Formats: sequence, C-alpha cells, structure tokens
Amino acid sequence: MTTMAKELTSVVLYEEELAFSRDTLTLKSGNSVAIGTVLGIITASGKVVAYAPGASDGSQNAACVALETVDATAADKPIQVLARHGIVGKDGLAWGAAVTTQNHKDTAYAALKALGILARTSV
Repeated sequence: MTTMAKELTSVVLYEEELAFSRDTLTLKSGNSVAIGTVLGIITASGKVVAYAPGASDGSQNAACVALETVDATAADKPIQVLARHGIVGKDGLAWGAAVTTQNHKDTAYAALKALGILARTSV
C-alpha cells in the first residue's frame, strides 16, 4: 500500500493574502516536521518546534501550523507557517510525539483560535 504525501490544500482551507497570514520562522536544529504540523515557539530563541503540551520552554503553546515539510535535523532551517487569520482542516493537521490525548489537541485548537486560526472538521 502506498501513502500519499499530504498536500497544502488538505491543511489550509482558507487564508488571507500570503503576506498577511504567513510568516517565515526558524525550525530549531534537531527537528523534522511534516506539512500541517502544529508548532510552538521556544521563548528564549524564537525558534519553532512541534507543539509539546508538557514542555515549559514556550513550545507548550500552539502558535502556528507548518505549511511545508522541513528537515532541520542537522541545522536550523527556515519554515513557512500559517501564523494568523486562517482556517485549517483538523484532518490535515499533524501532531508531534508529545501530543497524546484529545485534550492536548483541544488545547492547541483553542490557542490557535486566539491567534485567528480556526480548526474545522473537513467536509
């Protein structure tokens, strides 16, 4: 059985003009994320990693959604993210290993909503 790569259209259902909804941030070295991964921002560095609800470095707060797959295992890499005013499909989102419960996801949805990113069930 083959697995299809996730497409941006399965993640982003709506966004404002690119210059408004998107930002380019830095994915911290040692990490690799898939398109649609919910990200948190490390307070001390401003770099992003997968949202980690049990962390205490800032990444415990969902802050944006990856708009591309990026491998930063060897070094920091730039990453395009949906940062504000958009709608994402819940089925298109990807979660880091630390997200283990529906409560973790619900907390992320609420944090994203506060930033103007609504998570909707795809039809």
